[in-house]
Amino acid sequence: MNNTSNSSMWLIITIALLSMVGPFTIDTYLPSFPAIEEEFSIDRSLLLQSIGFYLVASAISTLFWGPLSDSVGRRLVILSTLAMYFIASVGSAMSYNYDTFLLFRVLQGISASGGMVAGRAMIRDAHDEHEAHRAMSYVMMLFALAPAVAPVIGGWLHQAFGWRSVFYFLALYAIIIIIMSVRFLPETLSIDSRQSFHPAHVAKMYCRTMKDWRFVFFVLTLGSGFAGLFLYIAGSPTIIFDFLGLDSNYFAVQFVPMTGGIIAGSFISARLSHKLKAKNIVILALGIMFAASVVNVLLMMSAELTVFSVILPLVLYAIGIALAIPGLTILSMDCFPHNRGTASAVQSFVQVMLAALTASLLVPLLSVSPLHYAVAQLACVLLAIVFWLAGNFVARSRVVTVDC
Repeated sequence: MNNTSNSSMWLIITIALLSMVGPFTIDTYLPSFPAIEEEFSIDRSLLLQSIGFYLVASAISTLFWGPLSDSVGRRLVILSTLAMYFIASVGSAMSYNYDTFLLFRVLQGISASGGMVAGRAMIRDAHDEHEAHRAMSYVMMLFALAPAVAPVIGGWLHQAFGWRSVFYFLALYAIIIIIMSVRFLPETLSIDSRQSFHPAHVAKMYCRTMKDWRFVFFVLTLGSGFAGLFLYIAGSPTIIFDFLGLDSNYFAVQFVPMTGGIIAGSFISARLSHKLKAKNIVILALGIMFAASVVNVLLMMSAELTVFSVILPLVLYAIGIALAIPGLTILSMDCFPHNRGTASAVQSFVQVMLAALTASLLVPLLSVSPLHYAVAQLACVLLAIVFWLAGNFVARSRVVTVDC
């Protein structure tokens, strides 16, 4: 029993570290924005596209990795995409013009998504519903460290060795996760449960997911809610440098409290998973997110801009989204218990694509004032609430799926 418990713990830790690849890839180079802009002779809006392109590539590629993990297994997808990510990170570090840099950022996005999709499915494979919820919450607790430590590590590396060292660090991180994956990640998808990777079968499965309105609305709930947090992540250079007038050493001022909120929300979600149904936890989470967004708007309208007035509602929002993510993830994947890789891929696609649109299109429009950020966050929460209500309505009405 003890060996089983230890194996489960190391599986959770490894998948949590694997899930941190995405936020590390986005957040570690944020303190280096001014230096990269100067070296490549580009402006902030163009460099922000390197986040957007990364996210679009990550979103689209999930639609390939998900069905592949349902066919060949989770472990092979994780190891092969990590190897690809190592190459992409070294290429980013060695780039000497923006076009080449952007190309390797796209390759980073393609490769980073594989481990995220397969890792989520692996968690659900290895646990029943309640244990999966708790395990996903623990993954979120560890995952939450990434937004806090990534810009801090990036700032240290930038100050000591320049911006290219950030991407060499990401390559080293990939090697570490490859070693841990080989050691601690068993294959969780049995041979009998594997699905065909034939294009016709894959297309049929995606058709089924898109016609399951309960699944679609649950996925959109998570994507919209996460976008409300991500606009502050992608917009952090503007918030730190322009609104608050701080330098690259102060990214921890935003990211550490935000991470504390995510850890707190994940811990609460894990504790509640054996007392409340996932549905009730999501309702609580949406209420917290809505309250945080309203407080944010009110503070931006009435108070003088300070670090406290920016960070307080962001921490509350982080608690809410961390509460929501495990429940929404499990509810979504359980719509397709025999195709969890595919369901995870669609969920990741929507979440990452909405984040990409947020970084590429929305964030550049919000740089006028902090109030614009607050209003945009409130709009994201309201959309999430509408999608959640719609998902529950179609579930009660039993209008769920249409055969393809």
